[in-house]
Order: sequence, then C-alpha cells, then structure tokens
Amino acid sequence: MTTKYEKISSSLFVKNRKKFAEKLLPKSIAIFNSNDIYPISADSTMPFQQHRDIFYLSGVDQEESILVIFPDAYLEENREILFVRETNDHIAVWEGEKLSKEQAYELSGIKTVYWLSDFDKVFKNLMYEAENVYLNKNEHYRNSVETELREDRFIKKVQADYPMHNYKRSNPILQRLRSIKEPEELALIQNACNITEKGIRRLLAFIKPGVWEYEIEAELIHEFVKNRSRGFAYTPIIASGNNSNVLHYIANNQQSKDGDLILLDVGAEYANYASDLTRTIPVNGKFTARQREIYNAVLKCKIEAEDRLVAGNNWYRFHKEMGEVYTSELLQLGLIDKADVQNEDPKWPAYKKYMMHGTSHHMGLDTHDYGLLTDDFVENMVFTNEPGFYIPAEGFGVRIEDDYVIQSSGKPFNMMANIPITVEEIEDVMNSSK
Repeated sequence: MTTKYEKISSSLFVKNRKKFAEKLLPKSIAIFNSNDIYPISADSTMPFQQHRDIFYLSGVDQEESILVIFPDAYLEENREILFVRETNDHIAVWEGEKLSKEQAYELSGIKTVYWLSDFDKVFKNLMYEAENVYLNKNEHYRNSVETELREDRFIKKVQADYPMHNYKRSNPILQRLRSIKEPEELALIQNACNITEKGIRRLLAFIKPGVWEYEIEAELIHEFVKNRSRGFAYTPIIASGNNSNVLHYIANNQQSKDGDLILLDVGAEYANYASDLTRTIPVNGKFTARQREIYNAVLKCKIEAEDRLVAGNNWYRFHKEMGEVYTSELLQLGLIDKADVQNEDPKWPAYKKYMMHGTSHHMGLDTHDYGLLTDDFVENMVFTNEPGFYIPAEGFGVRIEDDYVIQSSGKPFNMMANIPITVEEIEDVMNSSK
C-alpha cells in the first residue's frame, strides 16, 4: 500500500507503543480499531482517514486494521499483534494495493501480523489470559460525535462477549502521551507548516480585488497536494470583508473587494499531522490606517502570548493572563472603556465582545489535538497561538496564528517563523509580485 507522504521509520511507532504499554496495569490487553469508511449515498464514500490513535501506535494507514497490545502475554509473539485486511488479486485490481504482512511489519515494527479473518479466534485465547481490558473512546473536550464508530461497535461486542473482565480507558493515557511530541513528530508537523508556507506565499502573489474566496481555496489545494499533502488539515476558512467576523466561516463563496481584508485560516496536513495558520491580509495589498492599527494590536497580543506559552504554565492560567492582555489592548484602542471593565460579568469579561475564542489549543495528529488541559505545559508540547479582534461595526476582523513548540525553558519555538506576518512583510510580498 502506498501513501502520498514519505515512509515514516517504524522506530517512532515502536517507541509510542512502549510508552503506552508502560502505563497499563498488570495483565492488561488494549485494542485499537481503524476508522470506518463513511458512506455518502449510492456507492459513494468519503475518502478514508485513519483513526489517529491506531496510527500513532502502529503507523498503519489502512481501513479494517486492528492493533492489540498485551505486554504481559505469556507468549512473546502475543505481546503486540496487528490484524490487517487480507488482500488478493481482485482487490488489487479494483482498489489498489493493500498491506501485505511483511509491509505491515515494516511500517509498524510489529512482528506478529494476522489477517483480520483470524481475529475472533486469536482474540478469544488472549482474553482468557487477560484480566484488564483497555478500550478506546473519544474523550476529547471538544468531542461532539453523533456517528457510531467501528470502535463503538467493538466496545459493545467485547463487553457482551466477555462481561466478567475489568474494563479500563485508554484515552486518558493517550491524551497525555500524544500531547508531548517525539522529535520525529515535530519534524512531520514542521513539514506540514512548510507546505502551508508555500501555499501562503502563492496566495500573497495571487490575491487581488475581484478574486473569489473559492479561487483562493483552489490555489491552496493545488500547492498542498503538489507537496505530498492530502490537502487541508481542517476545513479552510477564507473570509473576506465582514465574513472575517464569522469565526467558523467555511462557505468560501464571496468575491473579495478592493479595500477589504481577507482572513485566511488554513493549514496543510502531512502524514496525518496538522498545521494551523491564520493570516489576515489586504485584498489590494495595502492596509488602511485603521486596519493596520487593529492588525498591529492583535500582533502585539500574539507576541505577549509567546511569553506565556512556556514550561510550567498551564492552559487555564495562560488564558486568564491573555484576558488581561486583550483588555489592556482594547482599552488602548478605545473599543472598550474602564466602565466596561469595572462592570464586566466575570463569566463573560468585557474583552470577549471582540475576542470570544481561546488563544491556544494543542496541535498534532489532530488540529485540535489531544492534551489534558489541567496538565502543565512541558517541553515538546505543540500549541497554536491565535489572538484576534472582531469588529462587525467596522466590517472586518483580524486573527493571526502560528504554531509553537514549548521549550524546556524560555520562549516557545515558532514553527511558522518564515511566513510573512508583519504589515510591512505582507505588503512587501504582495506588491513585489504585482
């Protein structure tokens, strides 16, 4: 089976499984399932995307795969097992190459590989040996999934078939492990960021009055796919004029007008890893005095956030501190006054009229990645930094966003430092290409 991205060394996945196995109770087995391929209608389906947990632990990017981790299994060959869909000549002709057992081993570093048809028989013997069963459920704080997943169906079946076992949760372990990136993961995220940079530089040369938001989206997808990305890490936001005040504007169907700003919240994925960038740029290549004033205020907030995205801080404290930064900036801009602050509702402070979303979230295999918000920031966590001010009365909003790696001490490392960000840099690049 081939993927667009370059092969990742199996050593990463060996390391990830070792970290996970060390967190399990004695006599425990853990099971992870691939995502389904989701139907649209008739015989149409959504493009397959692998469940990030099984990918994180195995590197296998194929449907109908199951990973079993059983560190205390009596037989060494049963301590890590991969089940993959059996391939044949017919499947190869109609769907393309699927993983052979040898390829599955090369990807994952797992020596014991069975065809999926052997799962029930093999699993039954393992379950009689195990006492604790770790099942995997989505516990991300933004989770709002209504679809029944392959994982959900498996959970129902295993609990019905084996009701006397002691059931445990894998997700809290993975939330913590996945939030701290290995060097190989940082390199993959950096590659996604570099592909995003290519897309943004292409746009700075392309955007001009009269261009449609969907034309901008088309330029990006061209650049991303050309650089071995599957495409966007998340649904792109290309919001011109007053659309920039809609936080999750994804229609991307309006024409950009002379004098407008355009907010671009876009990022490429690479090898299932995300990047997440926002720039707000003038359609005609020149900020007005007011646009520049608001833009520079938002940029100042982003620089202030860098001082707080440091080891030892945590998500809750960081956001409280950033609220004070926004309040100060908005007072200076005259958008709020001292009376607004004195009379504010502590649950919805005055600054939230103009900045109503969070400043940072974990990023990695998911754009809004795993990470326990109660944990302190530690080295090699990756966070976005995305302040914004949204002013519907003035017909525009500004958001600026880069991705950062927490360092052991001092300021975080900006993975997007090479992407034009200041008013001067953006104007220079836009006007030099005209």
